[in-house]
Amino acid sequence: MATNYAASEFRVEKERIDAVITLSNRDSTQGHFFVARASEHDSGPERVGELLNAEPGFFPFELRDPGSNRTVLYNRRHVVMVALSENEASRIPGYDVATERFVTALLSNGDRVAGAVRVYRPEGRDRLSDWGRSTDIFRYIQAGRTTLLVNIAHVIEISEVPKP
Repeated sequence: MATNYAASEFRVEKERIDAVITLSNRDSTQGHFFVARASEHDSGPERVGELLNAEPGFFPFELRDPGSNRTVLYNRRHVVMVALSENEASRIPGYDVATERFVTALLSNGDRVAGAVRVYRPEGRDRLSDWGRSTDIFRYIQAGRTTLLVNIAHVIEISEVPKP
């Protein structure tokens, strides 16, 4: 008996987002995240940051292998950083008015990244330490044209630096 999945009310339309994932063993891999075309929290498509912060455990990632489409499951705890070519952080409500802080961060794999973070807090409570107290596990750092999502559990040190 054949089943018709195309008409399922539970089907969620997804789109692919290009990314490079850096793991705790220092391996990096290129591929695609699968995100919903409609966010549960904001207007527009789901952000990779939403997907990574939604729940613990594993997430699917399609590896960019020539000649094959292979999807693996990665454990969020072992993802140090995700690099996106799109500035998806700019789609967060309040992005344009949030305080921008310039930082460098030392990661557990020895990499040091530099860029800008946005602190979504009222004036006077918009210090880097306030950013550090956010409950999100994966946080945005805008590094030039690349948007990084860093796993806060892999940030050893973060410090504010003068605007470049």
